[in-house]
Amino acid sequence: MAQTLLFNALRAAIDEEMAKDPTVYVLGEDVGHYGGSYKVTKDLYQKYGELRVLDTPIAENSFTGMAIGSALTGLRPIIEGMNMGFLLLAFNQIANNAGMLRYTSGGNFKIPLVIRGPGGVGRQLGAEHSQRLEAYFQAVPGLKIVACSTPYNAKGLLKAAIRDENPVLFFEHVLLYNLKEDLPDEEYLLPLDKAEVVRNGKDVTILTYSRMRHHVIQAVKTLEKQGYDPEVIDLISLKPLDFETIGNSIKKTHRVIIVEECMRTGGIAAELIASINERLFDELDAPVLRLSSQDIPTPYNGTLERLTIVQPEQIVEAVQKMVAMKV
Repeated sequence: MAQTLLFNALRAAIDEEMAKDPTVYVLGEDVGHYGGSYKVTKDLYQKYGELRVLDTPIAENSFTGMAIGSALTGLRPIIEGMNMGFLLLAFNQIANNAGMLRYTSGGNFKIPLVIRGPGGVGRQLGAEHSQRLEAYFQAVPGLKIVACSTPYNAKGLLKAAIRDENPVLFFEHVLLYNLKEDLPDEEYLLPLDKAEVVRNGKDVTILTYSRMRHHVIQAVKTLEKQGYDPEVIDLISLKPLDFETIGNSIKKTHRVIIVEECMRTGGIAAELIASINERLFDELDAPVLRLSSQDIPTPYNGTLERLTIVQPEQIVEAVQKMVAMKV
């Protein structure tokens, strides 16, 4: 076991897969000599050469299209978005080509493509650098969407994503790169379609993902002292959603709170609520509650920025109110 920062766990995953498979390569802005905005590709160009760690122009639509074309020919590209918000410039390529070409070719082509990079609300990065794109892409057929939250799952999920034969959007949170965790020395992969039960409990199911996992854990420490027993599930897979794990938990607790950093309107929680009501309505003892970000561009001002996203004290209050509701 070795203690590893999250960004180094991602780097190790890429390094191991590039060493194992010569068809794997990385491309994006400043991924080569500079080593990536958050140093996930640091020094890899020295080891693998500038054609396998490829610095691109500032042209997301063009280099995303190039990566998709190379995936069709048998390569396994990893696109790093300097900031995931910039990939809106490549929305057409991701949706109409990466998501659909395997289907529209009658299965003649595979798209083994990973699109990864930093997103989420950081610390005063401004509205255009605080985007959460998971809900934008959730409606696109043909994509898998994964959100890592710890060094352990970041490494295992990224290795699995690189080996997958389908396009995977791999969301990292800009404020989690310096998380530390002991990682196994031996190789491991994690499934791309499974949620993780972070804490077993009986009072209420809390569904969350990415950075909000850590806000929930912080809230749970307070709740435990007050005698509450919440179950915490990190969704990890945002498309497809792991309804086996979600359903098993709801059948036990009969109450659900969803905590997300996504926008409230049309967010991941909105889809979850619709699906839970369709599939598990009779299991619920209370309406599903969602705690989401405010529907406004993220302010630059630090105090206002904090007010736009869910904080641990709001999670504590939500659990207290829901558990107190009479059936």
